[in-house]
Amino acid sequence: MTFMDLEDPRYAYMFGFLQADGHLSAGTGQKGRLSVEISYRDIDVLRAFQELCPYNSTISERTRATNFSESHRSAIWTVCSLEARNRLVELGLPYGKKATSITPPRVPFSQRDYLRGLIDADGAVGFTAQGLPFVGLTTTSTAIATYLCRYTKLTLGIEKLTSRNARDRAYNILYMRETGVAVADHLYYAESLALERKRSAAAEVSAWVRPAHMGPPRPTRRWTQMEDRVLLDAPTIAEAAEKLGRSEQSCSLRRWRLRKKAQAQTG
Repeated sequence: MTFMDLEDPRYAYMFGFLQADGHLSAGTGQKGRLSVEISYRDIDVLRAFQELCPYNSTISERTRATNFSESHRSAIWTVCSLEARNRLVELGLPYGKKATSITPPRVPFSQRDYLRGLIDADGAVGFTAQGLPFVGLTTTSTAIATYLCRYTKLTLGIEKLTSRNARDRAYNILYMRETGVAVADHLYYAESLALERKRSAAAEVSAWVRPAHMGPPRPTRRWTQMEDRVLLDAPTIAEAAEKLGRSEQSCSLRRWRLRKKAQAQTG
């Protein structure tokens, strides 16, 4: 077993999780450490990481006040090995703040396991207050957001567009109803390494069937070249939406993508 061979589904998952929730810090000389701090209820995944890591590591716990709890209990996995840290940096886990700079690995890797690691660390699986199933990921990395959307399109045939939100400039990628069912069923397969609570949630999501009263899902309406011209020529988004019979949100997102593509081609 080679440490962090990303073609191994367990390491691919572990690396995705570390990119989202891990932290590499450098000390003096060659000192430094990798640490991952998560809720104590999820400690089993840290124990799995410890078993997969051939280097000395420790798991500790602490209780502290947070914005959400006066006594939040967490578990921390720590690895100090320089060789381990060098391998992680080589694969794409930088030292220090990394949220916007992480990218998918540039070596062969098990893709759905990697994505499950990202979603376990920085995403959500479950049901809305209205009882609708979903799988979501929040990231500030353009490369990660683009990769997830491209992967689900090529693998599951799900068309998904995304853009940064205005509040915190993050991408909130959400798969709901049938698309959420498909993503959950694909990523959380039997015997895969995962947070147990999210595996359980994914199983419930995968079992969802659209109620009869909800009506059938709307078919995907693809953009045509003619619609693109109308959209770009319209003086306002509202006017474009009225002419095309589309929502203003759909028109706004499409115009943003077209302009971004044009800038990339001219730049």
